[in-house]
Amino acid sequence: MPIKVAIVDDNSFLINAVADKLSFFDDINLKMTCLNGSKLLEKLSENSNLDLILMDIEMPVLNGIETTEIVKQKYPHIKIIMLTVFDNDEHIFNAIKAGADGYLLKDINPQQLYTGIRDTLNGGAAMNPSIALKTLKLLRNPSCIENKTEHETIKLTDREVQVLEQLSKGLSYSAIADNLILSVGTIRKHIENIYRKLQVHNKLEAVQKAKRNNII
Repeated sequence: MPIKVAIVDDNSFLINAVADKLSFFDDINLKMTCLNGSKLLEKLSENSNLDLILMDIEMPVLNGIETTEIVKQKYPHIKIIMLTVFDNDEHIFNAIKAGADGYLLKDINPQQLYTGIRDTLNGGAAMNPSIALKTLKLLRNPSCIENKTEHETIKLTDREVQVLEQLSKGLSYSAIADNLILSVGTIRKHIENIYRKLQVHNKLEAVQKAKRNNII
């Protein structure tokens, strides 16, 4: 019996790379490929005759974790392996909560990928060793994982907190520099450090995250 597989990834180059790995095995039938979760749900509504989905996490429109949750509710017979470049704790935790049956990294070799698919269809859970180790830690202390990213953000210096407070008032870099008697270049440097420590990419995200964590 051929194994009917779908690949969901927003990068068509990576879809082709995974398809190439699967092409070594005669019993794998690649039924569909999709560039985001929304497209997958459209295709499944027409034909849900699939055994397994290889699912990316970071995708536009509908990401892999949201999609996994929906697929598991609507089509519980379909197994899902997250196939991703990320092995961070939060992603693993959320993927498992969403119902993922396995979690592999994209640099996996063809034989290991095939074995992972086979194991998952036989009721096992495909995981590479580093993921398995993190999963054990997650299961031992899930609350630590859920809050870990939040707690990490609180290590700002007093000066960075001052800059962030000024930033939250919508002031320009030059106005903040005047208020704190610093150069604009120094303010830029502080803001770069704030973004890095908070793991954000813009002012709005920085202010929201700082307020959520009672930093400002």
